[in-house]
Amino acid sequence: MKITLFHYFIKQATANIFENRLVHLIGIGTMSIAFLIFYAFILIFVNLNYWTEEQGSSLTMSIYFKGEPDRAVIEKIKKELFLFPGVTIKRFISKDDAIKSLRRRLGDKAGLLDGLKQNPLPASLEIILSRDKGGDTLPYQLKTRLEKITIVDEVQYSQEWIRRFQAIMEAIKIVGIIFGGLLFLAALFIITNTIKLTIYSRKEEIEILKLVGATNRFVKIPFMIEGSIQGFLGGVVALLILFLVYIIAIAKIDIRIGFASLDIVFLSPQYIFFLLLMSVVIGFIGSTISLGRFFRI
Repeated sequence: MKITLFHYFIKQATANIFENRLVHLIGIGTMSIAFLIFYAFILIFVNLNYWTEEQGSSLTMSIYFKGEPDRAVIEKIKKELFLFPGVTIKRFISKDDAIKSLRRRLGDKAGLLDGLKQNPLPASLEIILSRDKGGDTLPYQLKTRLEKITIVDEVQYSQEWIRRFQAIMEAIKIVGIIFGGLLFLAALFIITNTIKLTIYSRKEEIEILKLVGATNRFVKIPFMIEGSIQGFLGGVVALLILFLVYIIAIAKIDIRIGFASLDIVFLSPQYIFFLLLMSVVIGFIGSTISLGRFFRI
């Protein structure tokens, strides 16, 4: 009996969506935009957290030189580096290698560099530091010592960027909570009004059902399912758009900290499941609010 009733409710909800498809399409489209903005914030936060963890496993350091250092200077600095525990020499990048690498990254736009009278990029020496040796004090000590060398212009290491990322993440959390709350209310408003329109379009049918003995719960359940489906579809559309943007554009962006290349990852299955569940809950709550007003509950 319960299965038959559930089948009836699903059938009624889908039939109502089909009959009022224009209203529902507008509602789903508007909701998709709201969800898409929120999901984009989630994607940014997930990647910032991923980069922080990835860079936290080991530290990378870039030593930038004034001009082009000769081999003797490079060897002297390498000997200086070997005095510190856990230091691995990655590679030396000359000024010519740096400009060639930039040209490759620019691709078709490499012609923009043709107007340069001189190469503005510095030569650099790239190293990796083990986190298990020397702790967090090693990078600072090494940076301070290296910057005292005359030919060294600047020393950057990934821990500095991690601190910046953490500060950005804290700001994003605050913005995300505020913005997420506003989007939640916007989605509720959209679903509430969409369901309200369908309720009023079927007002006579509802009154007939109540006259023949249908309970309020019996009348309301199809509309609750309808709102949940609408929320789910809005979430699915938003995720599909975000995934297409990720494949076409975002995944091709090359982000670097020093010489470390950072990959942009998409949302995990767990995040996707949670976001879709959230969209269903928003749809359900929105339809419940709309029904409560109609039935004066």
